[in-house]
Formats: sequence, structure tokens, C-alpha cells
Amino acid sequence: MLKFSKKADYGLMALQYIASVQFGDVARARIVNTKEIAEEYNIPVELLAKVLQTLAKSGLIESHNGPKGGYLLAKEAGAITIAQVLEAIEGPLGITDCYHEKDASSCLQHEHCTIRTPLLKVQDSIYQLLNSMTVEDMMGGTPLITVQSITAAEGVER
Repeated sequence: MLKFSKKADYGLMALQYIASVQFGDVARARIVNTKEIAEEYNIPVELLAKVLQTLAKSGLIESHNGPKGGYLLAKEAGAITIAQVLEAIEGPLGITDCYHEKDASSCLQHEHCTIRTPLLKVQDSIYQLLNSMTVEDMMGGTPLITVQSITAAEGVER
């Protein structure tokens, strides 16, 4: 099953929050601290602090020290892709181990594998999608269309 880790979830939520404070109302733009984000989303402060430190080391956010310190996005929300965030937190994205291996022959099934090429196409599609979506897109407020919402609207029982 493809899913984001808690760290990735928290990182995306934090960036979206920081962006909304920083760019939502320019007159009220300010630095956002870890505790504020943690309280807003009911996230463990210690874990969020580690995630934010990771994002700062990757250059996606800027850390400001001091009693009124916290975080700001290092660039515009539209310039930070979801793929960049996930890679900063999780490392290289891949649905198969052989996707990132320099020597795919280390796979025991390499010579007989018939699914590697189709799975790499799936991986490339996922990466392209994540690389085309930005933190700004997450702020759009447009509800996601899900299978559940479509079937509910059509009166289809599952």
C-alpha cells in the first residue's frame, strides 16, 4: 500500500500552515513556532520539531532563533513541490527497491522480473504528479474528489 509516513503528513501540514500564515494575509504575516503548529493539528511537539529541523536543513524553510523565533518558508509556496517535501523527509521516493538501486542486479529476481518496467512507469507517474503539486496548491481550499464522495453523490452503495 502506498501511503505517507506520519513524518511526511506532519511536514506537509506544517508547511501548509506556515504558508497560510506567511502568505495568507500579508498584513498579518509572521514567523510561526513549532508549538503553535503542534497545537493547531494536535501533533506531538517533539516529533514536529524534528520534522521542521529536517525541512530547514533541506532549505525548504528558514529557522529563526530566539524567544520570538520559529519558521518561515524559504521560498514562495508555489515553488515548493510535494515531491521536494517528501524527499526531504523520507529520502528518495520509490515504490520498488530497484528504482533507486545503482545496481538493480542485486535483486534476486532481476533476471526473471517481468514487472519492473511497468512498476517503474507507475513510479514515474507518481513522481511527476508529486513534482507538479506545490504547497500553494494545498492551500487552494478546493476539496479533493474521492471515490467515496462521488459514490455518495450518485447514491451508489459500497
